[in-house]
Amino acid sequence: MPALTLPPPHAPIEPVTEILHGVAVTDPYRWLEDRNSLCTCEWIEQQTRYARAYLDNVPGRERIRKRIREFLAVESYDSLQKAGNRYFFRKRLPDEEQPSIYMREGATGEDQLLVDPTAWGTGKHTAVKPLRVSPDGRLLLYEIKQGGERTGRFALFDVAARQTLPDVLPRGYLRGFAFAPDGRSYYYVHEALDAERPFYRAAYHHTLGKPFSEDREIFCAGNDPKLRLGLLGDETRIGFLVCRFAEKTRTDFHVGTFEACRTAEPIVTDADYVFGPLLVSGRIFAITGRAAPNLRIVELRPRENQEALWIEVIPERDARIHQWIVAGNRIFVSYIRGTVFDISVFDFAGHEVGKLSVRNGETIRFAGVSSQNDEIFLEAESFTEPISIFRHSAITGQRVLWARKSIRLDCAGWDCAEASYPSRDGTPIPMFLVGRSDVLARGSHPTIMTSYGGHGVSMTPQFSVFVAFLVERGCLFALPNIRGGSEFGVAWHEAAKRHNRQTAYDDFLSAAEWLIETERTTPESLAIFGGSNSGLLVGAAMTQRPQLFRAVVCMVPMLDMLRYHLFDNAHVWREEFGTAEDPDDFAVLVNYSPYHRVQDGIAYPATMIVSGDADRNCNPLHARKMAARLQAANASEHPILLDYSPFRGHSPVLPLSERIEALTDRMAFLCDQLGVPV
Repeated sequence: MPALTLPPPHAPIEPVTEILHGVAVTDPYRWLEDRNSLCTCEWIEQQTRYARAYLDNVPGRERIRKRIREFLAVESYDSLQKAGNRYFFRKRLPDEEQPSIYMREGATGEDQLLVDPTAWGTGKHTAVKPLRVSPDGRLLLYEIKQGGERTGRFALFDVAARQTLPDVLPRGYLRGFAFAPDGRSYYYVHEALDAERPFYRAAYHHTLGKPFSEDREIFCAGNDPKLRLGLLGDETRIGFLVCRFAEKTRTDFHVGTFEACRTAEPIVTDADYVFGPLLVSGRIFAITGRAAPNLRIVELRPRENQEALWIEVIPERDARIHQWIVAGNRIFVSYIRGTVFDISVFDFAGHEVGKLSVRNGETIRFAGVSSQNDEIFLEAESFTEPISIFRHSAITGQRVLWARKSIRLDCAGWDCAEASYPSRDGTPIPMFLVGRSDVLARGSHPTIMTSYGGHGVSMTPQFSVFVAFLVERGCLFALPNIRGGSEFGVAWHEAAKRHNRQTAYDDFLSAAEWLIETERTTPESLAIFGGSNSGLLVGAAMTQRPQLFRAVVCMVPMLDMLRYHLFDNAHVWREEFGTAEDPDDFAVLVNYSPYHRVQDGIAYPATMIVSGDADRNCNPLHARKMAARLQAANASEHPILLDYSPFRGHSPVLPLSERIEALTDRMAFLCDQLGVPV
């Protein structure tokens, strides 16, 4: 284990004390919220040198990097979509830094390069992704990103001319887009980063070749930072989805024709339930939680001067709808029952007319539908098989492989077991255990564990290079299906939502205790990892029970739960977490907020916090403040590291070389801390 001979960089304590609902709350590192201050810049540079002094000297690092490269430097495909006989997709060749956009004429045609980001000379952090194809296959909308930013620029590519048109929307968020039927214009909702009216939510009509200053406003939702406007369309109509984020999210939906957008009529108003519409060839379908906690699918038929008629097409079932998609005259619906996928096919009358086969231990996702509705695209993966892309004919029901990642991985000796353990309140929680057969069969082993526990996101079998590398080397991987997901319907989510948030953390901590009690591992051999909401999960776990864990990898997290809602667009998660502005929410948040749970003189596990300047989902201030607080409070000899990059964000678009280095760092850290041979 490399020794860190110097103490971590000093972070001056400049306490800011506020009285929140009668309680004094002190923030010792508020100054680290200002990324542009000279003090913050110098502190980040010192943190980087401190982390590199450890990570660059981990024994076996070069062997780790070599294997990580074998995992990541492979040909990959994604973002497949079809218009006419043309297939558009993103592909990265084995040693390319970034993928490019390609096209095939027909399913078996040659791959034709359309957009290569390296040709622009803007550096390896420039990434592109196809978003939408015009129905005739003539125009391609694609996104351009720099680093891991969630925002992007949005350009149109003329396929016949093989050139990008000058009609480029500047950096911002594209909330909706529809090609006009004539193919010479489009409709869009775009929130530009440098907009003169940053909170003005409107939709516009743009004619190709004209300056954006001449665009016609066709719908306005208002001028409010807590408003969001979306846009969708079909062959003849355009829909406007207005979301208002307050104590509860409320939704309006308006529909009009392309010719008469300004007179779009209200279809749904002030909906305080899940509502996701889809315009399909003259019909309006929607997934909704109205009178259906586990969701159902309805058809809405507008009526003059009265509420639209709601016709139930697919009733609510005992399992929550995971995804749905319409192709041809069929509706494909994916359910998760516990940890198993079930995909049913219905006609427009709601009759079940078939099923899609799903292998045991397989996760299936709908990845898109062709503009002619004759094919849908599926992604399939498992703990041992990387993502494969399939074309499924809505007409014949035939499923054909499109592409598969060719990772060199011998999983013949791997196995997956399903266990169950009691949480703190006695509720049985299912858990996946993945490892080599000899590891699952007997003995105590180095173990890594993660979960999610929020937003109704279910944990299903998925391939992870992070996990595969460690399982190859004799680690056990544990994935508990903690509450906060939707594995067992909406009640499983509600059980750990907002004021019940601690339930997810109790479930996770109980999983760690069970692994130790059953002698599958020990606290000195147990590591936890997670990102985003899962980063919050592991942050809460390690501050509540630091003695349970040897190492923690906490990636792009939220950790200051009293101030999270004040930055970027994080206020949209109010329903999930609550905010410190509400006294009842505050009482819950202050008790589990990881940043506020850190105590001086506690022996914390080795911790690696990962973040970067491009993150506008979970602002990097969380990572900066938490690293400073842990380093000052920690009484153990275990390192507290901040892995920080100006390019890292919430989007997984870093170039190949940086992805290899980043994953090498995480594997070196865990192997070193857990004593895993490399």
